[in-house]
Amino acid sequence: MSSGESVKLNLSAGLASVGVAAILVALKLWALSATGALSVAASLADSAMDLMVSLGAAAALVYAAKPADEDHAFGHTSAEDLAALGQALFVLISAGVITWAAVARLLAPAPEALRAQSAGIGVMAASVVLTLALVWWQGRVARRTGSRVVAADRLHYLGDLLPNIGAIISLWASQSLGLGAIDSIVALGAAGLLAIGAVRIGKGAWDALMDRTADPTIVEGIAAIARDWPQVHGFHDLKTRTAGSRVFVHLHIELDGAQTLHEAHAIGAALRRAILQAYPQADVIIHKDVAR
Repeated sequence: MSSGESVKLNLSAGLASVGVAAILVALKLWALSATGALSVAASLADSAMDLMVSLGAAAALVYAAKPADEDHAFGHTSAEDLAALGQALFVLISAGVITWAAVARLLAPAPEALRAQSAGIGVMAASVVLTLALVWWQGRVARRTGSRVVAADRLHYLGDLLPNIGAIISLWASQSLGLGAIDSIVALGAAGLLAIGAVRIGKGAWDALMDRTADPTIVEGIAAIARDWPQVHGFHDLKTRTAGSRVFVHLHIELDGAQTLHEAHAIGAALRRAILQAYPQADVIIHKDVAR
């Protein structure tokens, strides 16, 4: 996939996230006013946070798509990692808030009676359908582009599904069975999943910001291409780092010193094209050294 296609897919996921979040906030505002349900209020607060985070993620994707310039010779893709780190922090905070609210609700001696449960169930069901559609698209984009921002945003919305389903179960249980504690239990499970996923996304973003080497399978794949390339007698100082969805590669290859500069350049250029064909997300710089 070309860099341009990757940018377009990432931006489409970002805009879809913002649009869905805005619709969910409007729907849940109405549902809260109709039902007075605390579970709906918690879901509304989470969706409002989603909207703010999604706006920040979309802005980061737009900034990261800017081409390299004089002040940013390697581009702006690290903005993706900064946004993903911020999102991971927001997800952790969300998990803490959900946990606190769920425990408080479980310990409450007399929960407030709910109203208009059927309308609330309809709105929350629509929220689940919209969220599932968004999560499906974000997952497809994240797999194709490797964007940590899209992956982090998808995790956030994936974690929203359980509280939404918990709200539906709570409204149904309140209406049909007179029970009000089920969604608190579901919310605690959702908070645990959110926290685990946030740590994973945050670690990946932190590693990228600290210039951690690329995935070992990518490094070994590049080494295998260089090792078997015709007229390359060896290679050394293969160094990689990641920034957002990009992988930066520096490689020294060893060539016959009797070759002309033109011949050496042609070998290096062909090798670079082969690496880019195997790893389109890479930015490759090849240095030519004389074989000893």
